[in-house]
Amino acid sequence: MSLHANIRSETTALILAGGQARRMGGTDKGLIEVAGKAMVEWVVESLKPQCRDLLVSANRHTEDYARLSGCPVIRDEIPGYAGPLAGMASGLHACHSEYLVSVPCDSPLIRPDLVRRLYQALVDEDADLSVAHDGHRMQPVFALIKCDLKQSLLDFLADGGRKIDHWYRQHLTALADFRDCEAMFLNINTPEDRLALEATLKEHSA
Repeated sequence: MSLHANIRSETTALILAGGQARRMGGTDKGLIEVAGKAMVEWVVESLKPQCRDLLVSANRHTEDYARLSGCPVIRDEIPGYAGPLAGMASGLHACHSEYLVSVPCDSPLIRPDLVRRLYQALVDEDADLSVAHDGHRMQPVFALIKCDLKQSLLDFLADGGRKIDHWYRQHLTALADFRDCEAMFLNINTPEDRLALEATLKEHSA
C-alpha cells in the first residue's frame, strides 16, 4: 500500500472564512464571485477529491456559505474575530479524522495534490504539522495538522495566544515545498487583485 493510499479518508478540510476582510471594506471574501463562481465554491471543488469531509469556518453570512459550499459551517468559539487559530480550534473540535487541512477561502487555485504534498512533508520529518512554503516564505494558513493537537491549541488560545507562527513553534513543524506553484497563494485584498485573479482562473480553466 502506498504512503498516500489512506490520507483522503483520514483528512478533514477546513476552509477559513472567519475574518473581517478589512482591506476589502468588510466584504466577505469567500462570497466574492470570480470567473463565474464564488471563491468558496472554487476552493470546495478543489478540496473534495482530497478529503473525506469538508467544513467552513465562518462568523458571518453562515447561511450563504452553507448554501454555496454544501458543507457544515462552524463558528469560532472565541468571540471577537480572534484570527485563524480560533477557526482551526473549532475545526479540530468538529472533525472526526486524524488530520485537519486548513486553507483560506480566498485562494481558489488550490493544487489537486495539496494534501498529498503536505502529508509527505509531515511524514518525511516525523512532524506534528506541516505548512506550505512558496519558496520565499511560509504560508501559515495552508497547513496539515494532527488532530491530537487540539488541546495544545485550546490551551494556547486560553492563555491569550493569537499568533499562528508562535503556536507552530511549540510543535515540530515541517515545511512543504510549493515553490513550483506560487499561483496557489494568490488571493484578494483589493479590487485590482480580484481582476488579476479572475484572469488567472480563466487561464487555468482554459
